Amino acid sequence: MEIFVQRTRVLQISLGAIFSAFLVELIFGLISNSLGLITDSIHALLDSIVTVILLLAARWAIKPPDEEHTYGHGKIEALGGLIGGIAIFLIAIFFIYESIHRLQSPPPNILPGVFAIIGGLYTIGVDVFRIIILRKSISKIGGTTLKADFYHALMDLGSTLVAIIGIVLVTYGFYSGDFVAALILGVVLAVLSLKLIYKTAQELIDVISPELVRKVREIITNTEDVIQVGAILMRRSGDTIFADVTISLRGDTSFDKAHEISNRVEKNIKNKISNSEITIHFEPTWKNVPLDAKILDIAQNIQGVKGVHNVSTHKTKGKIFSNLHVMVDREINLYSAHKISEIVEEKIQEKIPQIEHVTIHLEPFLTVPENFNLEDKVTEEKIRDILKKYSEIKKIDRILSLNFENILKIDIDCSFDKDLSIEKVHDLTSEIEHVIHNEIQNAVITIHPEPI
Repeated sequence: MEIFVQRTRVLQISLGAIFSAFLVELIFGLISNSLGLITDSIHALLDSIVTVILLLAARWAIKPPDEEHTYGHGKIEALGGLIGGIAIFLIAIFFIYESIHRLQSPPPNILPGVFAIIGGLYTIGVDVFRIIILRKSISKIGGTTLKADFYHALMDLGSTLVAIIGIVLVTYGFYSGDFVAALILGVVLAVLSLKLIYKTAQELIDVISPELVRKVREIITNTEDVIQVGAILMRRSGDTIFADVTISLRGDTSFDKAHEISNRVEKNIKNKISNSEITIHFEPTWKNVPLDAKILDIAQNIQGVKGVHNVSTHKTKGKIFSNLHVMVDREINLYSAHKISEIVEEKIQEKIPQIEHVTIHLEPFLTVPENFNLEDKVTEEKIRDILKKYSEIKKIDRILSLNFENILKIDIDCSFDKDLSIEKVHDLTSEIEHVIHNEIQNAVITIHPEPI
């Protein structure tokens, strides 16, 4: 907010200075009958108008977005520039016409003299003062509005120098010099006004630089974990550039990870493009994603599926086969469970037609509560007795049994020979789980094998 106050204060000083130049040039131009000086005074007036627009824009553009202006109020600056550009163009055309008309007329009775030169020199001093104060302010606090006024001050200095040259030519006997200077200024103003009209009209219809769009696309493409860049929609509102971009992420990316990647994309764009507001849309893509991950995602999203694990695919004689374990509600009957597995198989083959056959292993799903009651010591001793029957178990470590209503959560840590194959360990743990299930109903068992 302090920077904003400083910018408006500088613009107010610039406005007072250029408006005083308008008054001096107009009065001295009328007294000395200098069309060049009068033309330049109108230029100073228009610069004053532009500075007023910049000043108002600096105040209005700071207003936050509301229900009617969801992108903020930055377009007000472009609209003011368009109106000012049209006004400058019309006045420039008038002075071109007047200059040509006077060139074809007899020399005037009153020729520009000392008053015209004094008025021009005053304006040059004002322009130099504005250039110095604006340049210093830009280096300290920045701001697009200050830069725009700085450029206007440079243009006004140039036009005033042209007017002075025309007046000097008149004093040396070239009576048409003043009108020629006015003609040149009129053409310059017409060109500048057309450029201003074109630039502001482009902004109002949301034309954006293709180079800027390519830069944003390059930034996103170089961001880690982004698979592909989709549509990039950009627009400018005052000093702010708004961008809506779509990125493609791996289909198996979690929502948290996708959000993290989106934040990274936004940060990278803002680091390279200042005053930008970024909206990221992400969508899944299965390009270069392992087939197992895609199968897992398809199966997990089928109604009635409580969990999926042990997904695997293999290729034989040019054909792809898939195996997976699907967990369903333990209370439903075989018919209902089989229907779910059929839907899973159909969806997988529909979305991945290259898969020849899908084998589904159905398992009952048991909800494990988050909170358990006190430990069940009796059950732990029973489990320890079962484990002692297996000579392959070299050491029985922790046995934790937690009771919740009619459900037991059993965690077992035990050690096996380090040279035992993982396949043998898996067979043993599966067998132990089966034996415990036979002894203890409604148990959820996790066996953690360790090498010794």
